[in-house]
Amino acid sequence: MRGIVSLVALAVAACGLWLWQSGGFDQLALWAAGEQRSFQNQMAGTLRGLRAGEAGALAALMGACFAYGFFHAVGPGHGKVLIGGYGLGRKVPWLRLSVISLLASLGQTVTAIVLVYAGVWILGLAREQMVGAAEDIFAPVSYAAIAAIGLWLVWRGLRKLRPAKHAHDHHHDHDRDHHHHGDDDVCSSCGHKHGPSLDDVTKARSLRDALALIAGIAIRPCTGALFVLILTWQMGIALAGIAATFAMALGTASVTIAVGLAAIGLRGGILAGAQGGVLARAVPIIEMVAGGLVVVIAGGLLLRAL
Repeated sequence: MRGIVSLVALAVAACGLWLWQSGGFDQLALWAAGEQRSFQNQMAGTLRGLRAGEAGALAALMGACFAYGFFHAVGPGHGKVLIGGYGLGRKVPWLRLSVISLLASLGQTVTAIVLVYAGVWILGLAREQMVGAAEDIFAPVSYAAIAAIGLWLVWRGLRKLRPAKHAHDHHHDHDRDHHHHGDDDVCSSCGHKHGPSLDDVTKARSLRDALALIAGIAIRPCTGALFVLILTWQMGIALAGIAATFAMALGTASVTIAVGLAAIGLRGGILAGAQGGVLARAVPIIEMVAGGLVVVIAGGLLLRAL
């Protein structure tokens, strides 16, 4: 069974490489762009209907924004590379990665809301200036942060490949000089921990990783959300625009969550047949490859944005 899973995972990876080299991803991006234009037109119609007070216009706007967010996320950006690379390179529970993906997409919407209303109320920026700030400032910063996380994955993999230091046995007279503490380093005489346990350290690292992933993605607002927020503010239906952008975020999250789950499945399939020393060598190599892919793709997007 493990061999079958490994073969399926390798077949999926091979198909992905073939699509990459044959231009299949470019065709996918063109198809997604066409669908985006279609739903943009629907969004414009529902906004006019909402302003006119038509029944069901708000629900139609939410649905169009969700669909727009889905197809928009199929194209470049929105953290797919980072979420996928992290899911492939690190052992992470699927629910945790899904929550990170959702929070990152919602964070992009929050960034868009802050940018638009700070720009309108405080700085007096025009629409072109706000979109320019998103593309010229926030996008490069986001790509640089994503590339940095990719480098971190590569560094972690390199560290794991280093030969482990041999532990030396030391004999101590514990009856004279030492108290025996439990597995969690709890002192029997004072009743508290003298330091963080392994679980505490792991949880802290997981939280730090999650915050870095969310911040790296959320720092760049979605341009589609910017347009909706600006238009609805100008039309006097700002609250509807804010609600619509959160629906758009759920659409983008559905794609990034799917990418994360696929990456976790691919990692599990690759490692399914590995045991012992092979497994110990495969894990850091996968982490390095995943980090390298993140660096290359994010670096390319960064150079294009500069």
